[in-house]
Amino acid sequence: MPGSGVCERRPALLVPGYTGSKEDFLAVLQPIAAAGRRVVAIDMRGQYETPGGADHCHYKPDALAADIADIANAISQDDQGVHLLGHSFGGLIARQAVLAQTARISSLTLLGSGPGSLRGQRAVVLRAVLAELAKAGPGGRAERIKQLWEFELEPQAVADGVPEPVIAFLRERMLRNSPEGLVAMGRHLLDCPDQTAALAALADAPILVLYGENDDAWAPAAQNRMARRLGAQRVCIPAAAHSPAVDAPETTAGTLTTFWNAAEGSERRRKAAAGHGAGSPGTGAAGAGAGTEGAGTEGAGTAGAGAAGAGTAGAGTAGAGTAGAGTAGAGTAGAGTAGEMGASASHGRRGSAAAMPSGQWPR
Repeated sequence: MPGSGVCERRPALLVPGYTGSKEDFLAVLQPIAAAGRRVVAIDMRGQYETPGGADHCHYKPDALAADIADIANAISQDDQGVHLLGHSFGGLIARQAVLAQTARISSLTLLGSGPGSLRGQRAVVLRAVLAELAKAGPGGRAERIKQLWEFELEPQAVADGVPEPVIAFLRERMLRNSPEGLVAMGRHLLDCPDQTAALAALADAPILVLYGENDDAWAPAAQNRMARRLGAQRVCIPAAAHSPAVDAPETTAGTLTTFWNAAEGSERRRKAAAGHGAGSPGTGAAGAGAGTEGAGTEGAGTAGAGAAGAGTAGAGTAGAGTAGAGTAGAGTAGAGTAGEMGASASHGRRGSAAAMPSGQWPR
């Protein structure tokens, strides 16, 4: 929340990908908040600082989507709705939340997320990982994950030149993920059906498909086709890979701010036109309406930014960590709003400690 004053815009809820966490969005929180918006990033259940159950049923898509809806409803201002963003696997869950229609969603952004199951080399790697965890059995999975980190993932991060403090964080995060959650979420990544048609038929809220031109999880061409099927706006960020919030944080934050502001402006115009038309038949309403849906768990790990004032950092409830940041000032410049939005080629700073390097596990 802001240290003083009020947030001028509707809040945004950011959902991370597989093996990810709220820290994946650290580099975009303050630029988004500076534009007058409360922004909340979470760990889904079983991720990093959000506890998860030992039963794989706790990690089914519907259960995770219900969590998102609960959080969306909790942070919504006067039932005005929230802007929901899901990265990678988080995009699949955000979509599921919208389809469930249990929260008010002002817009949906699919960030580096595809129409269905993961394909290509990342899917090959994930199948191999899940096979190793299956052989280890429930009682041995935590130890096997530790071995995979020590003998495969950490050496790869070192070879990629990832700074030591970031590697230390990535190790802590990986080892604190729920083993059962990793298995259940990984299986959904490989088996997720294409629900683009269902989303296109249902969603009233504006949709943005946002991805890096070098995304190696879902091919940019596949995400472009998905955007066309959804009737969504599309932004391809130059030089970014699977994690645009890390690779190009300023461009990503600016694009999101522009899209969210336009979505709110369209809804205001639609409501105004509807109001004027109430007494005069034949007056139509223009603009995009607000949809429905959301996610999160009580006690979820969160990272948030207020729109003005000093930031705060501290411990969250129910064992979940929280981090807050508040800034005053204007948002960053980003993409246009008409038709296919165009992304700026100026990326700004790369996030210093936000996310799993793109060569790590599929996310």
